[in-house]
Amino acid sequence: MQHGFLTAERWSAFSRDQQLLMIANEMNRAAKLSGPGERALLSAALERVLRLVDLTIECRPRTGLCRELLRWRDLVAELYLSSAPGPARLLPVFRALLQLVPATTRQIPYLLRDA
Repeated sequence: MQHGFLTAERWSAFSRDQQLLMIANEMNRAAKLSGPGERALLSAALERVLRLVDLTIECRPRTGLCRELLRWRDLVAELYLSSAPGPARLLPVFRALLQLVPATTRQIPYLLRDA
């Protein structure tokens, strides 16, 4: 796992906005992996998303954002367990993440312009 070496201490050095933008970056990668032979790559990308969300919650356990991230994490976990999480299911979950804070909301026109 790419982020397996990432510690909570290192992750907490990033601002909340930076953390969410990095989660969005991984989710963007996942959203582009919808081909029939890309299931393993999609699963790995969603695992990275879940890991980064877990680190974010661990570093900021008492924020209002934490509750929303936990709800959003459930959506990602459902996608991860799904047998066929195509773009029709991934993109709304990605959009929900991007709408959490202003820094990620500003990325919607660039990341979801085709959606």
